[in-house]
Amino acid sequence: MEISPDRPTAPTSTIPQTCSCSLRRLWFPAFSARSFTTTHATSAATAQAAALAASITAAYPALWPETVRALMVHSAEWTPAMNAQFAADNKKSARAALLRQYGMGVPDLTRATRSAADALTLVAEGVIHPFVDGKMREIHYHDLPWPTDILADLGDAPVRLRVTLSYFIEPNPARRGWNRRYSYASHGLRFDIRRATEGTADFQKRINQKALAEDEKRPASADDTGEWFFGSKQQQAPGSLQSDIWIGSAADLAQRGALAVYPVTGWWKENPGRDRSSDGARYALVVSVETPGQDVDIWTPVAQMIGVPVEIAT
Repeated sequence: MEISPDRPTAPTSTIPQTCSCSLRRLWFPAFSARSFTTTHATSAATAQAAALAASITAAYPALWPETVRALMVHSAEWTPAMNAQFAADNKKSARAALLRQYGMGVPDLTRATRSAADALTLVAEGVIHPFVDGKMREIHYHDLPWPTDILADLGDAPVRLRVTLSYFIEPNPARRGWNRRYSYASHGLRFDIRRATEGTADFQKRINQKALAEDEKRPASADDTGEWFFGSKQQQAPGSLQSDIWIGSAADLAQRGALAVYPVTGWWKENPGRDRSSDGARYALVVSVETPGQDVDIWTPVAQMIGVPVEIAT
């Protein structure tokens, strides 16, 4: 699936394009001379998040809940004040701490439901069967319809690749807490993208080694190029949603048109008698490419490549 640049958002929506930090609340006159004041925090954010999810679902009714959540997170951008905090300390450990504070930023309905000419968004939904008899069973490889020629022509121009992986786990009903890293979640999923210096066979070999490693340590392989904003440690952190941003050259990205989704261990694997992998585990993968400051159209070539239908208003 590809997000269309001219796809309408929710048919009739009064939801703001970006979720603000506060809402207006009506006061009863007996308790205050002012008629309105502000409310904030999770009480306001919960309603705004629900409205955003409903608007995305109205625009794309067939999307899974996993996908709606992924698009909400994927659409988020940090405010200037948040970016200033990230810029103050470039260490990945500091970025991870700020991620716990700010998340991926403020979500935006337009970005969640539309592509731009210079910002391509791709969406994939899949069902993976993680384990069988206590062993890893499946890895999913996605060939991404990159605008390879256009990216190659941009050469050393900086581009951003953003990846969000969203799925739901089955909590372990027999244990409370996280006594061990893999005691709570039924399974975990991770993503990795092919490196510019890797062929397809080398990429698949590296991912197979990585998926089989219990500690998820990256095996020795060709050096990576570019930089992930949060990095592999954060990508391997517990949780059922991972999102990261790769920054590098357009020519480098042109050679990275393959992405893998693979399982890591959980209580399904450690307890084969209760493993429900045969039922399948759904996931949503959202990938976007941005070419800021470049006067190029990366959406149209991909739309033609995958056959996006043209909507004609009548």
